[in-house]
Amino acid sequence: MSAFKNLPTPPAAAKKSVTDTRHGISRSDDYAWLRADNWQAMFKDTSILDPEIRAHLEAENTYMNAAMADTKELQKALFAEMKGRIKEDDSSVPVKDGPYAYGTLYVTGGEQPHYFREARNGGERKLLLNGDKENEGKSYFRLSGIDHSTDHSHGIWGYDDKGSEYFTLKVRNLETGEDLADVIENTGGGGVWAPDGKSFFYTLQDENHRPSKIFHHIVGTPQSEDRLVYEEEDSGFFMGVGGSLLDDYIFIDIHDHETSEYRIIPTSDLLAEPKLVAARDTGIEYEMAEGGDVFYILTNDGDAKDFKIMETPVDKPAKENWRDVVAHKPGTLILNHMAYARHLIWLERKDGLPRIIVRDRRSGEEHAIAFDEEAYSLGLQGAAEYDTDVIRFSYSSMTTPSQLYDYNMVTRERTLLKTQEVPSGHNPDDYVTRRVFAPAWDGEQVPVTLLYRKDTPLDGSAPCLLYGYGAYGITIPAGFNTNCLSLADRGFIYAIAHIRGGKDKGFAWYEDGKMDKKTNTFKDFIAAADYLNQEKFTSYAKIIAEGGSAGGMLMGAVANMAPEKFAGIIAAVPFVDVLNTMLDDTLPLTPPEWPEWGNPIDSKEEYEQIAAYSPYDNVGEKPYPPILALGGLTDPRVTYWEPAKWVAKLRDKTTGDAPILLKTNMDAGHGGASGRFQRLEEIAFEYGFAIKVAGKI
Repeated sequence: MSAFKNLPTPPAAAKKSVTDTRHGISRSDDYAWLRADNWQAMFKDTSILDPEIRAHLEAENTYMNAAMADTKELQKALFAEMKGRIKEDDSSVPVKDGPYAYGTLYVTGGEQPHYFREARNGGERKLLLNGDKENEGKSYFRLSGIDHSTDHSHGIWGYDDKGSEYFTLKVRNLETGEDLADVIENTGGGGVWAPDGKSFFYTLQDENHRPSKIFHHIVGTPQSEDRLVYEEEDSGFFMGVGGSLLDDYIFIDIHDHETSEYRIIPTSDLLAEPKLVAARDTGIEYEMAEGGDVFYILTNDGDAKDFKIMETPVDKPAKENWRDVVAHKPGTLILNHMAYARHLIWLERKDGLPRIIVRDRRSGEEHAIAFDEEAYSLGLQGAAEYDTDVIRFSYSSMTTPSQLYDYNMVTRERTLLKTQEVPSGHNPDDYVTRRVFAPAWDGEQVPVTLLYRKDTPLDGSAPCLLYGYGAYGITIPAGFNTNCLSLADRGFIYAIAHIRGGKDKGFAWYEDGKMDKKTNTFKDFIAAADYLNQEKFTSYAKIIAEGGSAGGMLMGAVANMAPEKFAGIIAAVPFVDVLNTMLDDTLPLTPPEWPEWGNPIDSKEEYEQIAAYSPYDNVGEKPYPPILALGGLTDPRVTYWEPAKWVAKLRDKTTGDAPILLKTNMDAGHGGASGRFQRLEEIAFEYGFAIKVAGKI
């Protein structure tokens, strides 16, 4: 029996057919008009959105509100529960850097972080940036942080007040708290100081929202006078700028999803031409960390699919001088690395579980930091200083709140600095975390992490929220999440399917879920649902699927492939119009995404591969389950028209009577609401939908 009753008539988007022919193949798109022609300008000024488009999105929001009206009290309860698990006046453990230690804090009732510093070994805290004050009067506000100069006198801080991810940078005197006249517009969100504290480097976003240029800014001069340091002319590559711990080099990192290239500038000569380290070679990735007289290079070069670490002299960084330091071990994926005066450290994953390896640079002796739980998450923070024996890492599991440790790499002593507080109370013994494996169609075993209360019946009657992502090699950690406890406490099983497209089981796990093998991602997720149904953790009639962004594509694909196996689907900022987006090379992420999905402009074969699974293109006449799609008007990553078009087509094609809902945040972009509690309201809304679909209201 449907949980949705007496709904008003849903909006019916007008059909204005547009035909597109590529490679001799013609397609018609009835809802192409929902894409604003002036999207670049609209991201910066939403008032210029076409009135017809705005009217349709607002009508969808009205219908969605009517369908979810009976969950308002539930949403309030969920919000209160989730907020009650957050320590409102929380503070980070400050990180030591020179004479100071830097940290962040939140105040009771505050939405935004505050940045502070204190004397290195403790003392009175000095507030550097009050995010709540900067947020005043804004419907959306997101800070990118504050980066202090080497001499600790000034800081660069950035903000986005539209959700479009065009960040404005300002320079603050850290002693007086006053901002200088410098205002840098349309940046990627941060800058890298030169050691003298008088200038910094930053990335500029172009009119198509691509980080295509690196500039050098002299403090006290207008942005118009900034020197262009490097311009990337290939629109298929992202670009960022960073610095070394020793402040010896500025790193220009150029990459797509499978290829990378570095150029370096010695800070002893800021006007020097960026020096190429190793030219881009399709399929070869590398990352750099300075280790004094050498660079340590994490790379998959030389058939090192799961990566290895090499070193090269800083004065001769070219590839012919690279030599192995940490050999490639198939099945053990090295995720990142850091170098310090006496140690080289890296985070690796084997058999789906992470561990930190510490190597003495002089003796070569290695040891591991690991934990014994069935599924857990590790975060390697390292240190802000090069000459140190102490690094920092975090640990959590689905049942264990996050713990922050300092670790002495010489004595191997762990010092617990902080355990995440849950003010409303949390007893880990009330919950169970499990790692199970679902058989895939081709014999692979798909890891699935489960969280549920000990008293949850495992007889098929429990509802389940099954989450998946499966793209870009991103691994979804099995970490502590206070929000999903609200589902577990209502009898839900919370499940994460670690499907192909991520790197949960090594680099090959990623390769088997991209390009022509993309459908493995979708089949793995359905296999997880099959397993949970078969083993009576839940049943098809109780599974609500959830995914966002590229995980939203997953939601659209499984809705087309197996709608009968899901009681409902939540698709947040869903990348569902894959073919049209990959055919539009003016969009911000299209050229850089071609190595992930394929280039349907140049390749008929890749066109047909994408067309075969693109959720929007494969919506059919079948009974779809209740679907909730969420979008952001200023989202530069998954544009608002993707979920809007998808919902319009689903509603037109479905043969069932389950509601198809669209919620568009008219004041936000890809990440949704920016404040910490505003974001909880969005999660409460999504959970309210899941609980309603499960018949638990």
